Amino acid sequence: MDNDDKPIGTILNRRKVLMALGLGGLAGVGGLMSGQRAAAQNNALPSCIVRPALTEGPYFVDVQLNRSDIRSDPTTGVVKPGVPLSLRFVVSRVSTSGCTPLPGAMVDIWQCDAQGLYSGVQDRFADTRGQKWLRGYQITDAQGVAQFTTIYPGWYPGRTVHIHFKIRYQNRDFTSQLFFDDALSDRIFANPPYVKTGTRTRNANDGIYRNGGSQLLLNLTQSGQGYAATFDIGLNL
Repeated sequence: MDNDDKPIGTILNRRKVLMALGLGGLAGVGGLMSGQRAAAQNNALPSCIVRPALTEGPYFVDVQLNRSDIRSDPTTGVVKPGVPLSLRFVVSRVSTSGCTPLPGAMVDIWQCDAQGLYSGVQDRFADTRGQKWLRGYQITDAQGVAQFTTIYPGWYPGRTVHIHFKIRYQNRDFTSQLFFDDALSDRIFANPPYVKTGTRTRNANDGIYRNGGSQLLLNLTQSGQGYAATFDIGLNL
């Protein structure tokens, strides 16, 4: 699970982001846009803040599937069961002029199914080589938005609940993971098709989550029979 990805920008701490946006000192506040001025005065960061990069892991397969709904296998048409999840990425460019939408970025996501299995790989749990469910990418539109329809992911031993994502832009990669509230996972996993035996790793006990997972935690809202979330991320190019 070595992370050999080339980052798509610099992972910035609070001070560096404020400097990149011209918020490093009050002397420049007068010439800032109102949103930036408020951020400076409150010592807050914009919603498009650069997020922590995390390991790609062993399950990335570059299947090049351009699709918004990733639940099915394109060969068989079989749809993976699970609680529906609408996942919306809003990708921005962080610069001295503020945060602006980044169109044309390739957002790739991949995840396990309700029982903790990945498609397209062979591991100690299963051999799913040749299958491509719960994988796909979208290109961000003029507003920097990429939209996916998927399911709430299950779990497997040793990891907390998560979804992998990779953003590619101008031959550079940024790779990380999205995480979920433990209490919500507890409720969802009490029902089929998620029910399984074993002890699930929670966020606080996951070594990867502890490297910045709180900044990658999705805020889910009820949407019909499932959930929806928007994830804002800024790239310092």
